[in-house]
Amino acid sequence: MSEEKQQQQAQGALTSEDIAGFDAAVSANAKTQLTMNLLAKSDVTKLAVNRAHANEVALPHYSVRISKEGKATSQKQSGRCWLFAATNVIRLQLIDKYKLPDDFELSQPFLFFWDKFEKANFFLQNVLDTLNESDGSRLLSYLLQAPVNDGGQYDMFVNIVEKHGLVPKSVYPETAASSGSRRMNWLVTHKLREFACVLRNEAKAGKSVDALQALKKEQMSEIYRILAVFLGQPPQKFDWTFVDTDKKFQRFDGLTPRTFVEQHVDFQVADQVSLINDPRNPYGKLYTVEYLGNVVGGRRVLYINVPIEDLKKYARQTLESDKPVWFGCDVGKFFQRDAGIMDLNVFCYENMFDTSFNMTKAERLVYGESLMTHAMVFTGVDVKDDKTRKWRVENSWGDKNGDKGYMVMSDDWFSQFMYQIVVDKNTLPAEVTAILDQEPTPLPAWDPMGSLAVN
Repeated sequence: MSEEKQQQQAQGALTSEDIAGFDAAVSANAKTQLTMNLLAKSDVTKLAVNRAHANEVALPHYSVRISKEGKATSQKQSGRCWLFAATNVIRLQLIDKYKLPDDFELSQPFLFFWDKFEKANFFLQNVLDTLNESDGSRLLSYLLQAPVNDGGQYDMFVNIVEKHGLVPKSVYPETAASSGSRRMNWLVTHKLREFACVLRNEAKAGKSVDALQALKKEQMSEIYRILAVFLGQPPQKFDWTFVDTDKKFQRFDGLTPRTFVEQHVDFQVADQVSLINDPRNPYGKLYTVEYLGNVVGGRRVLYINVPIEDLKKYARQTLESDKPVWFGCDVGKFFQRDAGIMDLNVFCYENMFDTSFNMTKAERLVYGESLMTHAMVFTGVDVKDDKTRKWRVENSWGDKNGDKGYMVMSDDWFSQFMYQIVVDKNTLPAEVTAILDQEPTPLPAWDPMGSLAVN
């Protein structure tokens, strides 16, 4: 090592005297000592709760609330939040139309099967499309990182529904692997990385494009078989029977997943558009993310970037029209899970640790401190003096937390950690929908706007 390099390292090194000084400051601070002792036996998310503030925020009253809500659902030990949020929006129309009980669900496992299958094919096609990338390149490494994780984006949901349809959960219920997907994901990912290696090696050996596509099709047959073993074969045809809330038996015979959508689902999944708030980039622009998607040749993931106040405005307008709103946020930040509270002041962290949190939303995105991690549904908002104050949130983590599975989000938390809403494009002003005609600006595959809702 050069002398210059040694000097540079020495300039940044911490001495034993430095560390002794840090330790002495901790020992001399009575509040720090008390907090340290308390946390030795306590969970910080319980000990640090600002109880008076939490009680005020958690009051379950909203000036605007949709007329019908479903019973809280549970994605269990999986990252299917985006599928649960989307089906929780759609099911309300079916519950109303057919007088179904409030615990009616569409089959998330059915969508899960087809998303895994299509993602696998999307990944292998990306491998073929990037054969010029060197082994270990940043792009190839990124594509190999998590080819079939559980998460997704709303446009990916549209792709699955348009190609494969929907079914009631009674037709295609949960399995152990849909409820706890870790082992299935490991096995499928293992095979996909192996298949990627084979495809790249065969390409280096001079195989033609047609030969590589034929090989990929053989590989996908194996992936289909593995998924079917874990999740069950998805139905091609089925009868839908149920007893409504008037105790009347109903039957619809000979349905396919696609005719179920055509004949029974009035919600227009493809008419919905994604609005995001990304303060790093110019507003009023259309964005996409490279290599993000699930169905080869399907709908691209597109985002219209708008100021945060517009995100609030269009979410509020949708709720005021008695419709729920799919959204994506960074759920883990300042979230008290037991009470179901998302609020910047729900914890007394700054007081407990003698620190402060000073990054802006844009800075958190740039420095890896925040990104969208979870999808849920707005079903209400509290408005006072024409200003939004808090939001009612339908989660998919069961009914044990919050208000029987429904959470509350303060408006300040919305400003800092909300990233996306999905609304009907027909309700937006012309100047916003006109943005869809732009050629989208591509963000790199690893951009935080390419994160998948997976919590």
